[in-house]
Amino acid sequence: MKAVSFNQFGAASDVLAVSLLAAPKPQPGEVLVRMASSAVNPSDVKKRAGAFPDLLDHGPVIPHSDGAGVIEAVGEGVSEERLSERVFVYQAQHGRSMGTAADYVAIDSSRAPSLPAEASFAVGACIGIPIMTAHRCVTVDGPVGGLWVLVTGGAGRVGHYAIQWAKQFGARVLATASNADDTKACYEAGAECVVNHREAGWAQRLLDYTNGQKIDRVIEVEFGANLPEVLSCIRVGGTIATYSSTVDPEPKLPFRTMMFMDLTIRLVIVYDMPETAKMTAIADTQDFLSEGKLLHRIAHALPLSETARAHELVESGAVRGCVILEHS
Repeated sequence: MKAVSFNQFGAASDVLAVSLLAAPKPQPGEVLVRMASSAVNPSDVKKRAGAFPDLLDHGPVIPHSDGAGVIEAVGEGVSEERLSERVFVYQAQHGRSMGTAADYVAIDSSRAPSLPAEASFAVGACIGIPIMTAHRCVTVDGPVGGLWVLVTGGAGRVGHYAIQWAKQFGARVLATASNADDTKACYEAGAECVVNHREAGWAQRLLDYTNGQKIDRVIEVEFGANLPEVLSCIRVGGTIATYSSTVDPEPKLPFRTMMFMDLTIRLVIVYDMPETAKMTAIADTQDFLSEGKLLHRIAHALPLSETARAHELVESGAVRGCVILEHS
């Protein structure tokens, strides 16, 4: 099979190589998926760059967690009824060296749920990290019906879906964005007020819109950088569910202020979500895809041979939608 791999850390163009490798065979409990598409997420490029120094201890890594394709073989214990099933794959390159940047991936059957016929393989590649992370952030602390929910970076991979989940589940959704195109995307996804997070005092503009009613939940893409503004608009007893803090990766917390606000800080990473949360996110996603209730932003679709370019696009920080690799 054709596969992309790396055996040292470094720049994408220096370390990612396309080669021919033996296709894997499904072990007991696994399925073999012929990949039609895969996705590049920030965690994938960080791993390749060396964020986890022990990642290569056991040899080269085929990167990427997410993708979609068709089951071509099943291992012992897996029903043959799954053969030819369209599936999406998530959590592929987690705790192991085999990811989705290849013609085939062998993976635990539970990590290859059914992909509704109404969804393309490109959309299927967006599910694992973006859609499931957004679902967890919105739902982890209970129903959001009638609540004010703020999604910062609402045009991003996760934020765009977080707006939609929150809106579909009955919240009144606010968002931040930094330009006209991203603002438009937030409104189309269901936000009713969008402010520019690059302008000082953006939290007050949100409160002007809500007539002073403070925000119940915040879905946060830049926890450290946005915290001062968020603290001025979140209510006492509110929750911040955050999945990233890239600009300020080691933020200093104003502990006393936050303690007297009785805040909950929820740290979300899809790999370590409880299995029950993963199953709920998958079931809701399958239902919503079947009913056409989710909008998708696919910023770039490149051939597998251009994986290095895809990594560079994600690393640039300028891409607001998913970056997809199409497998021939």
